[in-house]
This record gives sequence, C-alpha cells and structure tokens, in this order.
Amino acid sequence: MVLQNNVILQNNIPARMHFADHRVGPRTITNPDTATPAVRNTLEFDVDSLDGRPVSAKFSTMAEKLASQFGPYLGDKSYRNFDFIITQRGEGYLRQWTVQVIPRTGK
Repeated sequence: MVLQNNVILQNNIPARMHFADHRVGPRTITNPDTATPAVRNTLEFDVDSLDGRPVSAKFSTMAEKLASQFGPYLGDKSYRNFDFIITQRGEGYLRQWTVQVIPRTGK
C-alpha cells in the first residue's frame, strides 16, 4: 500500500517493488516505550514501480535482518536490475520477511 508516498507492507501480502536509488543514514524516531526521540540508521529506497504500476515512493527499513538481504545489491546498485517481492509476517520483534529477487527483462 502506498500512503503519503511511503510503501507500507501489509502482513502476508506480497509487495513487488523496483528500486531506482537508495541511501543509508540516520533518522530520528520516537521510542514507543519511552516516548523519547532516538536516532537509528535506516536503509531507504526510491521506489519507481509497485506491483507493476509506476509510482514515486519510498520504502525504508531499520530492521537489520531485512536490510541485510539487500546488502549484495547496494555497492554497485545492481538492485536496479531486479524486482523484489517482499512479504512481511508477524508483528513487532517477531516480524519476519521473505524476499524474492526477480530479474527484470526488457525494462
């Protein structure tokens, strides 16, 4: 689902995305337990296609487990040659992700 130009994953619903660019950097968030600000590193992608439709959106994660699955594609930005189908399952600290990598052809 795209909400205010951010891709928000829904549990058990795959989202197919194509990434045009990325950045890694700090973001200030509010700690839900203490209601105080905290700085965390995020991996953020510019999404130009979502479920086969053109979009101008962002997809970001602070989850090391999910971000690490994109690691091999970041250095040379080879993620541009692929679509990624991401399926989220679970809530909070028990959240898991399945990432399928699909080569792009003719695009």
